Amino acid sequence: MENFIVSARKYRPTLFDSVVGQSHITTTLKNAIKSQHLAQAFLFCGPRGVGKTTCARILAKTINCKNLGEDGEACGQCDSCKSFQENTSLAIHELDAASNNSVDDIRNLIDQVRYPPQDGKFKIYIIDEVHMLSTAAFNAFLKTLEEPPSYAIFILATTEKHKILPTILSRCQIFDFNRIQWKDMSAHLLNIAEKEGIAAEKEALDLIAIKADGGLRDALSMFDLNVTYSTDNTLRYKNVLENLHVLDSEYYFKLTDALAAQQHSEAMLLLNEIIQKGFDGHQFLSGLMEHFRNLLFAKDPRTLALMDISEENRLRFKSQSDLLTVSYLLSAMNLCSNAENNYKTSKNPRLLLELTLLKINYLPSVFKPESTHSSEVEAGKK
Repeated sequence: MENFIVSARKYRPTLFDSVVGQSHITTTLKNAIKSQHLAQAFLFCGPRGVGKTTCARILAKTINCKNLGEDGEACGQCDSCKSFQENTSLAIHELDAASNNSVDDIRNLIDQVRYPPQDGKFKIYIIDEVHMLSTAAFNAFLKTLEEPPSYAIFILATTEKHKILPTILSRCQIFDFNRIQWKDMSAHLLNIAEKEGIAAEKEALDLIAIKADGGLRDALSMFDLNVTYSTDNTLRYKNVLENLHVLDSEYYFKLTDALAAQQHSEAMLLLNEIIQKGFDGHQFLSGLMEHFRNLLFAKDPRTLALMDISEENRLRFKSQSDLLTVSYLLSAMNLCSNAENNYKTSKNPRLLLELTLLKINYLPSVFKPESTHSSEVEAGKK
């Protein structure tokens, strides 16, 4: 039985061009290497799973590559690249500051910095989760970071830039990583599925990418989970919904149609079905409020373009939003927000949900469409 390697490791990028969704950073780093304008300290910031440590490793490998390509990428064939890929490089050192955050750990690192590299031009130190260093460790590191030897380069990575001392920040070239767009993640997952011989519905990959909320590592973990769940090497939207325990957006569209038509019985039946499937009421309220928010955005083409959803859903939101007034949507969002705030302290959460839906159900009686209101006024005049 072969050892299984998770996708996040198996398909970890090894070149700048293979990094997903961070072209503004990879282009800058490649240009810096080609023009030999390398800073002596880099700080990579951003949320988890967006490629900070991956870019740090690619940068470290590329800096010491002996046969650098014209495009600024490492060759992957020279002794330096091979030793890095085999984890035997003596010029590249990694330190996990989450578990090595004391003054002694930093002093040991500083002692290593004093000796020039035996192979390659630079000694590169990658310090992950650097915000975990103690204040004393930061202070011990400060002098070396301020005046490092010409052959030393430091690459720091963190998810919490605000916890790093300003004196450290001022000595680093700072790169802010973006959350990865779900469309880029979905395309990357499709590429991996094709390489692994897995049939995947586009909607299933889109759902995984949206659920990952900008973190590619999370998306790859969910992808592996759903592939394992599948019995025939096929990723289906229905199975992914069930496995990730995501409430299908179809419920929100149906519920909104029922509420807008003042069919409170239909709304109660849909709510019961959602609860019977084991979905948390608090999660349901948050999703419903976001659905109303999307409908509000769909009323204007400019804000409709801001919605990070598929084109098919965009058109669907536009169609449903035409049936509702702005006043209705704002009032519905307000009712959902109040219920969300009171949900955890409520002695009868289900009753709170039902009462909220009933209040939304009878909003059309209060906020009638302008055309209906105008016709009533005309009828009164006659």
